[in-house]
Amino acid sequence: MPFGTVTLNDGNEFPTIAFGTGSTMKYRDVTDYVGQAIENGFSHIDTAQMYQTETYVGLAIKESGLSRSSLYITTKYSGPGKSQQAIQQSLNKINISHVDLYLMHFPALFSESEWQEFEKMKKDGSTRSIGVSNFTLEDLQRLLKTAVTKPAVNQQIKFHPYNYASHKALLEYCSKQNIIVQAYGSLNSITQNPGGPVDAVVNAAAKRIGATPNQVIFSWVRSKGVALVTTTRSKERLQEYLAVEDLPPLTAEEIAAIDDAGAKGPPSQLVVARLAMQHRFEKSSSLVIWLAIAIVFGFATFFML
Repeated sequence: MPFGTVTLNDGNEFPTIAFGTGSTMKYRDVTDYVGQAIENGFSHIDTAQMYQTETYVGLAIKESGLSRSSLYITTKYSGPGKSQQAIQQSLNKINISHVDLYLMHFPALFSESEWQEFEKMKKDGSTRSIGVSNFTLEDLQRLLKTAVTKPAVNQQIKFHPYNYASHKALLEYCSKQNIIVQAYGSLNSITQNPGGPVDAVVNAAAKRIGATPNQVIFSWVRSKGVALVTTTRSKERLQEYLAVEDLPPLTAEEIAAIDDAGAKGPPSQLVVARLAMQHRFEKSSSLVIWLAIAIVFGFATFFML
């Protein structure tokens, strides 16, 4: 079942999970990966001027054969240069008449006059919604002092259990202002910081609902009213992520347990390094065992001839 949508503060619908073409996808031909994401049920594709993936997103959209209305496209103004020219260049590269969401990629690009340009783009139909990316609470407060149109989305917030406490004020502010927060890097708590206090409570919740730890983390993110942007080259991972929609919700106790575990902080780098070394050793040991079996089998075959 596809992820649902939320209604933005401008009345437009926003799919709450996106396939991103940043991170390890930047500066690459991502046509096949975007196509694979669309084939497996992702309707929201995220790109950016800076990623240099807009042309490939456009190719994937064309190859999908889907109507423009069935896909939600986000791109970002990354500068330098004028944003009005940048969005036209992006539209030409993606080969579409408008984007669904246009974001100001970094707070350093903000000025009162620049946001007015974004407001004009929304009025002229180049984009249906406008928003920001990587903005802190203070950045948003500065923008809202003069904005006629509020940003609909604040994207690119690196958000996971270990930094939840540091983002709590931002989440509360965005909620009061009816600005949707969209997170990336949410799996870092278990993929890049294994062995920490979050692991045990996530694994316990995963066992109860018959899910993977990745799915539990995504469920936890959603419980905070936060949308997701994620990426993977794996078809199986794409299906795993989308299947979160069909899982039983986490209980209030499980959410609180993940909050509390995250507040204890990530494991020390020594623990992470030890686990990484252990993983490499186990992998090497398996290779040695299979190599030994192959050698023995080879000798046995030789003497039987």
